[in-house]
Amino acid sequence: MRIDKFLSECKVATRRESGAAIRRGQVLLDGVAVKRADTQVDPEHCEVVYCGERVFYRRYTYVLLNKPDGYVSATEDARDKTVLDLLPPELRKFDLFPCGRLDKNTLGLVLLTNNGPLAHALLSPKRHVEKVYRFECAHPLGETEIEALQAGVDIGGYVTKPCRIVMQSETSGEITLAEGKYHQIKLMWNAVDNRILYLERIRFACLTLDGLERGAWRMLTDEEIKTLEEMGN
Repeated sequence: MRIDKFLSECKVATRRESGAAIRRGQVLLDGVAVKRADTQVDPEHCEVVYCGERVFYRRYTYVLLNKPDGYVSATEDARDKTVLDLLPPELRKFDLFPCGRLDKNTLGLVLLTNNGPLAHALLSPKRHVEKVYRFECAHPLGETEIEALQAGVDIGGYVTKPCRIVMQSETSGEITLAEGKYHQIKLMWNAVDNRILYLERIRFACLTLDGLERGAWRMLTDEEIKTLEEMGN
């Protein structure tokens, strides 16, 4: 890969900016000043320094975010703040998008990435990728309602697939499902004459919040990325 293309893909500089920095001697490849913009670089093994800062190459970027209330799961919105507004500018330039959506008032785990094929695979019903939510509802859930929800209920012309519910009190618990229709959990509770008061996603695939504070984010580890990629294959 050309070094100016490398710097452009890393969102460090445009090709024109890279060329100017090279002419000023501000781009180093394995400790040696680069002379030409078409110098070839091995992204996985070479050390590149741009204007004094080491540049690390990743083909794709993955960010785990603990979504607060009031943010929408979108890349832009005319009325509300989006989950991308919680990221610093140096991450927003990587064209990240949410892998799956959480409602505006649903909290918790959001995966942001620019890997479209993997995101599509992880969200495909064929993959059976599990999502776990913590919930509180308005009225106690009896055995009849729990059995109905776990077997599948009609949420307006669509019958939900089987899921698992573990109650922690009469009105709270966790639900595990492998699909994600629009407003699905809220509509499921409506189908048994109940109402969701609180909803938080606490796990997606192999990812958990693991102490991440509300509104905070972190990069995925190499091990997490590898596991997601295996799940998407």
